[in-house]
Amino acid sequence: MADGSNGTTRTRPHAPPMVSGLSAFADAYDLILCDVWGVIHNGVAAFPAACDALARARAGGATVVLVSNAPRPNRFVQQMLDGFGVPRTAYDAIVTSGDVTRDVLAARPGARMFHLGPPRDLGTFEDLDLVASGLDEAQIVVCTGLVDDDVETPDDYQATLAAMKARKIPLVCANPDLVVERGDKLIYCAGAIALAYEEMGGEAIWCGKPYRPIYDTALVRGEAIRGKAIDRARILGIGDALRTDITGANDAGFDSLFISGGIHAQELKSMDGAIPDTESLADLFTGHAHPRGVMPRLAW
Repeated sequence: MADGSNGTTRTRPHAPPMVSGLSAFADAYDLILCDVWGVIHNGVAAFPAACDALARARAGGATVVLVSNAPRPNRFVQQMLDGFGVPRTAYDAIVTSGDVTRDVLAARPGARMFHLGPPRDLGTFEDLDLVASGLDEAQIVVCTGLVDDDVETPDDYQATLAAMKARKIPLVCANPDLVVERGDKLIYCAGAIALAYEEMGGEAIWCGKPYRPIYDTALVRGEAIRGKAIDRARILGIGDALRTDITGANDAGFDSLFISGGIHAQELKSMDGAIPDTESLADLFTGHAHPRGVMPRLAW
């Protein structure tokens, strides 16, 4: 197409392809690493079609490991999924950024730690050799989220981050998501705090997607379940976030399936399971590796 100024031709960015369902290529994969928030539930209720799709994939021979940026250990996420009505037939195992966070902290026995986040995340630190401390004495800060994510934003933490930066305290980010769905709105996550800290020159240690440690942990778990090594060409990542799920899958060397009705729903005009706008989808993925396919919501 001509650009209208000098007669040159430019190529319009193209969108990744839409697919009718996971059944279109599920048999090509031995291991499915599936996101949780935005894919199988929205923070309030489960998506039955997504749960059914994963259960069908398992029935067809695939192993399903849920890979979540939840800052709590996997047992807490399983309890939450049970409460939402997600059937355990939909997955084989759960790996969380909280699990990876515990590994990072276990390597720092006796460290004085300041927890930045809500009390509901305190289970992340159970049975670890850490000393809870105030910010002034801390050797490390672990951020699991905003203390009150219903009303706060990262701007509310500028003074805290500046105090950390002055003492060169590393921040362990237990949830690299910037935002996540909760019902019909988006709320800020620990990743937004960690990003703000890095932007002011602080050191952040990222424990979940899109970084490799969580994928390596999930792969080890999947191979243990299957009892053999898994070719990365036979692994599929599913998620609703370009920055974490799709980029993470690509960097780890496997295919991905993008769910447009999650955190990108508004910009893609894909709210309530609507087919995403093609031009908006193309714009989103311009300059990024494309997923194998796109669906508004995960279904079989």
